[in-house]
Amino acid sequence: MNLQKILTIVAAVVGVISIFFLIRIIGTGDDAIKGGEDGVIAPLMSIAYIVAAIAVALVLVFTLKNIFTNPKVLMSTLKSVGAFAILAVIAYVMSTGVETPMRDGEVLSASGSKMVGAGLRLFYFLAAIAVGAMLFTGVKKMIK
Repeated sequence: MNLQKILTIVAAVVGVISIFFLIRIIGTGDDAIKGGEDGVIAPLMSIAYIVAAIAVALVLVFTLKNIFTNPKVLMSTLKSVGAFAILAVIAYVMSTGVETPMRDGEVLSASGSKMVGAGLRLFYFLAAIAVGAMLFTGVKKMIK
């Protein structure tokens, strides 16, 4: 039995279980759900957290396996991480920090303020790069 058949069977079983839980939730009614009865929603949330954790773990394992077994992918990944790190350093150097009072009465330190500013600048850099790449690709396709 190959991996695709196994995954198809697992997906079918998860689908049937999901339908069962959906019918169970619908059967409890809106009042029970809004009231937060733990007998219905809490177990489903636990299952959702477990499934999400398993999915994230599998994605990380197979991604790292692919990166380390393929030298071209490894070099591309290292270049991308390096470019991101350089942009992050540039954003941090460009930012200034000022102590800022917050609504709850506490004070955001100057270094915390500088980190927030750096994060915003990094976001703006990455957004500009993404928009530029889309424009470049669009213009390149229009020329062809």
